[in-house]
Amino acid sequence: MRSLLGGGDLALLCCFFLLLPLLSHGADMPPGSSLTPANSTSWSSPNSTFSLAFAPSPSSPSLFVAAVSYAGGVPVWSAGAGAAVDSGGSLRLSSTGDLQLVNGSGAVLWSSGTAGQGVTAAALQESGNLLLKNSSGGAVWQSFDHPTDTVVMSQNFASGMNLSSGPYVFAVDRASGNLTLKWASAGSATITYFNKGYNSTFTANKTLSSPTLTMQTNGIVSLTDGTLASPVVVAYSSNYGESGDMLRFVRLDPDGNFRAYSAARGSGTAAEQWSAVSDQCQVFGYCGNMGVCGYNGTSPVCGCPSQNFQFSDPSNPRQGCTRTVDLANCPGNSTMLELDNTQFLTYTPEITTEQFFVGITACRLNCLSGTSCVASTALADGSGLCFLKVSNFTSAYQSASLPSTSFVKVCFPGVPNPPAGGTGTSSSRASGLRSWVVVLVVLGVVSGLVLCEWLLWWVLCRNSPKYGAASAQYALLEYASGAPVQFSYRELQRSTKGFKEKLGAGGFGAVYRGVLANRTVVAVKQLEGIEQGEKQFRMEVATISSTHHLNLVRLIGFCSEGRHRLLVYEFMKNGSLDSFLFRAAGTGTGGSDAAKAMPWSTRFAVAVGTARGITYLHEECRDCIVHCDIKPENILLDEQHNAKVSDFGLAKLINPKDHRHRTLTSVRGTRGYLAPEWLANLPITVKSDVYSYGMVLLETISGRRNFDISEDTGRKKFSVWAYEEYEKGNVAGVVDRRLAGEEVDMVQVERALQVSFWCIQEQPSQRPTMGKVVQMLEGIMELERPPPPKSSDSFVTATTATTGSTSGVSSSMASTFASSAMAAPVPSPNPEQEIAVGRSASARNREIASLPLRSSEPYMTM
Repeated sequence: MRSLLGGGDLALLCCFFLLLPLLSHGADMPPGSSLTPANSTSWSSPNSTFSLAFAPSPSSPSLFVAAVSYAGGVPVWSAGAGAAVDSGGSLRLSSTGDLQLVNGSGAVLWSSGTAGQGVTAAALQESGNLLLKNSSGGAVWQSFDHPTDTVVMSQNFASGMNLSSGPYVFAVDRASGNLTLKWASAGSATITYFNKGYNSTFTANKTLSSPTLTMQTNGIVSLTDGTLASPVVVAYSSNYGESGDMLRFVRLDPDGNFRAYSAARGSGTAAEQWSAVSDQCQVFGYCGNMGVCGYNGTSPVCGCPSQNFQFSDPSNPRQGCTRTVDLANCPGNSTMLELDNTQFLTYTPEITTEQFFVGITACRLNCLSGTSCVASTALADGSGLCFLKVSNFTSAYQSASLPSTSFVKVCFPGVPNPPAGGTGTSSSRASGLRSWVVVLVVLGVVSGLVLCEWLLWWVLCRNSPKYGAASAQYALLEYASGAPVQFSYRELQRSTKGFKEKLGAGGFGAVYRGVLANRTVVAVKQLEGIEQGEKQFRMEVATISSTHHLNLVRLIGFCSEGRHRLLVYEFMKNGSLDSFLFRAAGTGTGGSDAAKAMPWSTRFAVAVGTARGITYLHEECRDCIVHCDIKPENILLDEQHNAKVSDFGLAKLINPKDHRHRTLTSVRGTRGYLAPEWLANLPITVKSDVYSYGMVLLETISGRRNFDISEDTGRKKFSVWAYEEYEKGNVAGVVDRRLAGEEVDMVQVERALQVSFWCIQEQPSQRPTMGKVVQMLEGIMELERPPPPKSSDSFVTATTATTGSTSGVSSSMASTFASSAMAAPVPSPNPEQEIAVGRSASARNREIASLPLRSSEPYMTM
């Protein structure tokens, strides 16, 4: 053969055989093989789903990165965590079995460290895993064990592994399973700016052994662990469950956010489906040192605090800002420049070492006088907190919605940033002059209209009792951004006509109908039993008023005058849910007033809306709020029968002294809706609200009280009887009989019934979170068959046996309560009676068992 080929032809043939493994789909790469940027070759998995090749570096087109990419070019792993080589570099499997990334100069930038370990070949698997194997096919090294910034389907990301992207690091906490995001720049303290477990129940009372994060093929990000019976859902992709030839993966992006993506085969692009940090400006260091993050529409933008600063790199604002004159070189004194609606992000350890309770002025002066302080933030959210920034790296967030005032130390004089749009050219000055003319004309017209309106008011309305000193307050109510209006007691007396028209009464006080001077109809609640001082009451009111959601009743204002404590809410025209479920049909005993019965479609919408409102309180508020008194009387309906949860946050106003699990055990609850842990003297958590909601959901389906006992139910507690009917397949028998003539979606009914049984499980750990309840009701999450709800006495007895004598609950008292709740004949039951919880469990059992079940008026109707 040698005689038939020339020397050049023979060399060419040898090169062909050397490259043959690289050009074969799924073929192993033997020692001595290599990839280079110059020959544009690639090494593919068996079905060409993934390929290993060099691609231009994102930071410099003249450099190249060796990466495993999904079909179409979406990178999922890179050699050396993105280390770049020049055009003369290569990725080679040495004769000793070491996979190396080598620069054109011959310097080894990265290696697998497997030299001399018996590596016989490299293979790229169909899952995207790059494998170095020995002669028996066993894995000596694999890229799945050494992720860079991405985790793909079928890849297990265990605790102890890290994803990195620039100064950002993602990891799974070994003990709690929480997802953690850290900023770890060289020379600075590591900052953990995100540490959250998306399912707060799976680690309850247990320490995980080795939690592992996985991206499932259906779009679920989940955690597994040896101590968990089944995988726990961390998050859902927005295209959850959609089929197709696609890759799903999670990635730590260069901007410090952890996101889930999906990429269609061959598209070359990935679509974002979920992100861990919903507000990008909350990512620490996103805009660099002394950079200020804000929004231009929906996109985050970076700027500097004032004209005393300039961009460190004008071509890349994310690199931060530097002072034009360093503080050490100030020609005169330094000063504090005020930044409205700005907050310097503060995390541990600063949140514990540089946190003070002082006013805004002191917050500014303390930083000015401190030699190491460079900036400070005073929170205007009612907490009175001030944070001093003394680190050598400071990250800021500016938004009109932030109730914060910050100060930054600069050399005198401080020069604020100019308004957006100024250019300084003659044309811009001319444009500015024209703008001023327009402004003056508009101001003149508006001033004339205001003057006319004032003259009309002076002539016609100034002596009317409806218009007085409160007019400024009512103007604030109409035009301000949702801040609570402070009313005087006399104003509320006048608006309610001396508290004449009573809407209802409950444990927190009576509610009256009122009409403000601007003709806004409101509900005024007179609070009773308030144990807080003036300052604490105002802080709690500020917290309640800042909680906004479509399914929560809005707090309009308050009165705190002497011993008078009142809250002013928006008025709900259709009252409370109980008036539609019970009283219209003769307290749920089968009345015939079908005209007033709520149709099933509206009931289901009310159930879902209520669940969303409670989910917001539990999982989406800045601070978790446990309601402690979920019942139909506290679910109000507006003109369109949209559900709104009322009385949230009031439990903390009554007795703020005893805090457990972010809520209180010395609060008030309603018989029939109390979770069993109240009786067992255990901490009250969000799962207690889930139990109460489950009882409300069962009542919404059936149109009768959850403790209704009649001959129809064989004198059994209704929830127990309902489960027995469900077990028999008689779901229709549980549905409100007033809906007999209506076309009811029985699949929807059965799903709602199953959700209610899951919610009223006696063990809190078995109940879902409210976020999962919403997904169950909407059919997003698949439902398993719920176990039967046990009796309260079994829970109390079991808990007592577990916790010993310290629980203070006797089995005899538990039996007394259970027998009273399940067997006693109760005519026309109604759960409006409120019970105080905060004494010993046995005392509470005696009180609960002795309570009458009827009250003359609803708890709260608006």
